[in-house]
Amino acid sequence: MTKTFGREVAGVFLRVVAVIISVLLILGIIDAWYNYELISDGACNIAVFPVEGAIMPFTGFDDFPLVTTPQTVRDFVSRAEDDFGIEGLLLEINSPGGTPVASEQISDIVRSTSLPTVSLIGDMGASGAYLVAASADKVIASSMSDVGSIGVTMSYTENSKKNEEEGITFVQLSTGEFKDAGSPEKPLTEEERKLFEADLELVHKEFVKKVAEMRGKSVEEIEALADGSSMPGVRALEKGLIDLIGNRQTARQEFAKTLGISEDKVVFCEYTGGLLP
Repeated sequence: MTKTFGREVAGVFLRVVAVIISVLLILGIIDAWYNYELISDGACNIAVFPVEGAIMPFTGFDDFPLVTTPQTVRDFVSRAEDDFGIEGLLLEINSPGGTPVASEQISDIVRSTSLPTVSLIGDMGASGAYLVAASADKVIASSMSDVGSIGVTMSYTENSKKNEEEGITFVQLSTGEFKDAGSPEKPLTEEERKLFEADLELVHKEFVKKVAEMRGKSVEEIEALADGSSMPGVRALEKGLIDLIGNRQTARQEFAKTLGISEDKVVFCEYTGGLLP
């Protein structure tokens, strides 16, 4: 994607507008631009979004103090697309993954944006977080990043023996043969295990299919890597799970190439605390 003359004009115009708005806000003439906050300050042009912590459908999980949700990403990307000062989107990923559907939704948001995208994996881009990373136009990671973990799990701790020792009895009151399947208070039956494993296999196949499509690989190639294990970035590059070994400077170089501008013209719009719940 090359930078057009029209977009250059729009960028200059936005910078002027941003300065005017800032002055008006300082003077108290307008009230926070109808409460709409621009990402670009007129100088930066690459929106940076942190995909950190667990990827979940919503917040409020006590076990996950830091959460990335589809709605948070959707709102941010929408703002970036409406901001004429923004010419690209950088996803900085540090996450072990999360629920399949939330990860898929964020992946779809990234893939559908009109902005050029780059994902930069920090310490970890695993499981659902790797699905999100793979959605970008380019995937970058450190040689020491933890990448991959293509697999699905729903393992849990079963407490029936502990309950028996403590004199606690599980009383099953439910309709439907499998309504209480997976309750940690009772042993898992063979029929329940077969049901869960069949469901997990279906989700696993969808995960593999999506990664194969996004990485331009065959399903068989990704299936060979989809044993649930993760790998350092340097091996992920060898296996084709990422495009480049690097850091923010590498991301800057990729945006410069894509936009047809010099590297010094690529300026990241830094996010502040409170962006993620």
